[in-house]
Amino acid sequence: METVILAVVIAVVVLGALGGLIVGSRRRKPLPPPPPKTPDITAPPAEPHVGDEAETPRDEPRRTIEEVDLPGGPAPVAVEEPPAVEAPEIEIPEPTAGRLVRLRARLSRSQNALGKGLLTLLSREHLDEETWEEIEDTLLTADVGVLPTQELVEGLRERVKVLGTRTPEELRGLLREELLKLVGTDFDRTVKTEPEDRKPGIVMVVGVNGTGKTTTTGKLARVLVADGRTVVLGAADTFRAAAADQLQTWGERVGAYTVRGPEAGDPASVAFDAVKEGKEMGVDVVLIDTAGRLHTKTGLMDELGKVKRVVEKHAPLDEVLLVLDATTGQNGLVQARVFAEVVDITGIVLTKLDGTAKGGIVVAVQRELGVPVKLVGLGEGADDLAPFEPEAFVDALIGD
Repeated sequence: METVILAVVIAVVVLGALGGLIVGSRRRKPLPPPPPKTPDITAPPAEPHVGDEAETPRDEPRRTIEEVDLPGGPAPVAVEEPPAVEAPEIEIPEPTAGRLVRLRARLSRSQNALGKGLLTLLSREHLDEETWEEIEDTLLTADVGVLPTQELVEGLRERVKVLGTRTPEELRGLLREELLKLVGTDFDRTVKTEPEDRKPGIVMVVGVNGTGKTTTTGKLARVLVADGRTVVLGAADTFRAAAADQLQTWGERVGAYTVRGPEAGDPASVAFDAVKEGKEMGVDVVLIDTAGRLHTKTGLMDELGKVKRVVEKHAPLDEVLLVLDATTGQNGLVQARVFAEVVDITGIVLTKLDGTAKGGIVVAVQRELGVPVKLVGLGEGADDLAPFEPEAFVDALIGD
């Protein structure tokens, strides 16, 4: 019994010792260190400077990107502003009276071969049949035409027979009288641009390609402006790309407004709008430039008739001017016949009457159409268009 008690006591003592050891070891374990205080933040050391750009900004002028030379690559290109488009300077055309003096002299220099040839033949001592045949050939070569030539020769033969002895002055006077009869002094050669009951006057210009039709329209505008008239131009030649630009340039030079339409558009529509614009603006004259049609193309000629009919919905045409190239001679008469069938031609403009043109075409075309030559072009200058004067023309033919 005592042994059991002793064993129990020993066990209790051992367990107590072990428990003390465990508790003691737990008490000797170190506590975790307290949290560190907040560190003081210090600025990092300054980086090394690289040029002025790395320094603290200073109050000083800065260079723009255009002022800094960049390495490599092309220099920046400065963009230029487009130049302002200036309005064309308006010209003051030369007055008609002043131009006539200059044009008479030019006509005399270029056309007196016919008159000199006739005077030389008529001055022969004996005017036999051979001489009269030479006179006929001279007139026919000058494009006077067969019937007018016969009339002139018959008149000359009768007058020379009655006159008898002939001095150079008498021959010149005789030839002048007979040529004036042939050219005609009783025609009304005024270009009708001032209708009594309305405004504006309406003028349509027709002709074959290459006769100078658009140029003549522009020059006629200058003549009218020089006489104090206001003008609207209708660019109804829509088939030739440059025609509208060309006509507008002529108009801008004298301050005339140009009505135009799209390329290959309806010419009748442009002509109609031009007259309408002229009415609204209250101008004196509307000039309509039509397409230069080949006279062999029936469809295009029919369209020219359409332009005339459409324009006349506003008012009747006051003038229809046919432009002919004087150098084409008898070929121009074929063109004149066809145009006269489509529109009622009221006047003729002969261009290029200087140079190689033969003066007899004036007589021939008047006889063919029964309408007068009203204007003549004697050069390429802007003011080389003038009213036709029979007396000045004949004087130029026979010379001084």
